[in-house]
Amino acid sequence: MADETPIPELPARLRAPEPVIVVGMVVWLVATVVVWLTDLGGDRALTVCLVGLVVGVAGTLLVFAQKAAVRRGSTSAQEGLD
Repeated sequence: MADETPIPELPARLRAPEPVIVVGMVVWLVATVVVWLTDLGGDRALTVCLVGLVVGVAGTLLVFAQKAAVRRGSTSAQEGLD
């Protein structure tokens, strides 16, 4: 049998979803401004950029809702969020 050594848990800073969401939203915001100012790609590109921003906002709301559930002690809350 193989050695059953426990796998160490990742540090909290590597598990945090907030930095990824913030960086993604900033990138979509920059892309939106560039497309809007330069008219690169036309209306379709602007729509894609705006949808990217909306997905970022939705992700942020989801993380906030999950963290609130963790604080409440909900059994359906995502595990690993501090």
